[in-house]
Amino acid sequence: MIKVVNVSGGYHQKKVIDNISFEVKQGEIFGILGPNGSGKTTILKMLSGQFPISEGKIFIKGTSIQNYKIKDLAKKVAVLPQINEISFSYTVKETVKLGRYAYQKGIFPTWKIEDENAVGNALQLTNVSHFADCPLDLLSGGEKQRVFLARALAQEPEILLLDEPTNHLDIQHQISLFDSLHQWVKEKQLTIVAIFHDLNMASLYCNRLLLLNEGKVISLDEPQNVLQEDQLYNVYHTKLIKRQHPNVPTPLITLSPSNDTEHDYTFSMLKTKQSKETIIVESSKPLKTLSSAVINSGFSWSKFFINRHVDMNYNVDDPESELRDYLTTLGIDPTYAVAMMTAARLEDAVCKIIKMEQFSLYVVVTAGVSNAVDISKAYLRTDFVYTPGTINTWVFIDGNLPDSAFVQAMMTATEAKVRAIHENNILDPETKTLATGTSTDSLLIASTQTGCFLEYAGSITSLGKAIGHTVFDATNEAIQNYLRRIGSIS
Repeated sequence: MIKVVNVSGGYHQKKVIDNISFEVKQGEIFGILGPNGSGKTTILKMLSGQFPISEGKIFIKGTSIQNYKIKDLAKKVAVLPQINEISFSYTVKETVKLGRYAYQKGIFPTWKIEDENAVGNALQLTNVSHFADCPLDLLSGGEKQRVFLARALAQEPEILLLDEPTNHLDIQHQISLFDSLHQWVKEKQLTIVAIFHDLNMASLYCNRLLLLNEGKVISLDEPQNVLQEDQLYNVYHTKLIKRQHPNVPTPLITLSPSNDTEHDYTFSMLKTKQSKETIIVESSKPLKTLSSAVINSGFSWSKFFINRHVDMNYNVDDPESELRDYLTTLGIDPTYAVAMMTAARLEDAVCKIIKMEQFSLYVVVTAGVSNAVDISKAYLRTDFVYTPGTINTWVFIDGNLPDSAFVQAMMTATEAKVRAIHENNILDPETKTLATGTSTDSLLIASTQTGCFLEYAGSITSLGKAIGHTVFDATNEAIQNYLRRIGSIS
């Protein structure tokens, strides 16, 4: 659809674009990224015929752009620039009707039914039809942006060029706009070339990305390959962190402060309150957590960590809502809390602190084994009833962990828990084989994200060894406290 071959050029005798080549396929959303002054808008203006090319060639549907007449090119290519100005006080619909100029012929052009349909479709797509008769100059910046996009779509182009199309739009209309454009791409095989400053919007909607810097191509590929941390830092000179989007297979880019956070956190800043009903650990600063808790499971940032004792017969239709209400009665905002429940007696809990040269650990374990399960034989059991977790394990780490180390820490802590269960010869009551846990155990890994960078937490690493040793000891003691209380051991 579009072929750019060794193109150079700019304006005022300044070479802005230097020997750039790329192709855009029909039905593709193609994003252009780069810092200010990298040549993004210059490329777009060359594609629309507004800027001359000093070297190289641009082809639109196999024909050199220089061989197109202005109206013929306007039927193929529509443009939404950053800044739009209308000299006259047109209504919204009158403004959109200007997009049909390329289809008008003769001194006295006639307005046809296809023109009216094209305008109506464009108004509806951009969600501006409800103020079609409103004067354009009475609209907000975001509303005007949608009107000018409607004008471009009214051209019924095969190629749509967008220069920062979400500029001035709120979040709802950004998503709505690109959802609609994505649908048009599928239904009408529309080809879109768009400039983005928002890396995440580009990642969400673009098939491929072109990353520019100082007029040169830095990378041209799918979003996963273009949005690499080192590559982005070299272009934007800003620390950006790449993560994966939780719902779609695209990267998610987050900002990070340029200065490293000072390591001014110690476990003396953790306060633990214990009663028969709750164990509450409060942190003076939010900790990054990964957990299987009832409230705020998965990754989160939290200041309150709650383990609530409930009766073995606890059974409500919506335990999450009930637990949120319970936290509120304690004066704790559930937004900043990780909360779980256990049928184990909290007086059997064990807390341990271990201080290493590079990091520290604080481990809290509550344990009871009345509903022990051998996971390898669980498929044989038919009596499963959802009950509150019995062994809950918390591991607080004073260190800086990547996401992978959180997962490794969970694996290490789980292995240590299983070993403590075996040490006490806890059996699955149905299969009479060694248990590996209880039916609804919970696990929390929390990190200060300051201090020493701890890349790994596997069993042979310093962090992994400390987690394994401490979790084993705490779980072993908590189980023995439970067995002693019920009279199984003296």
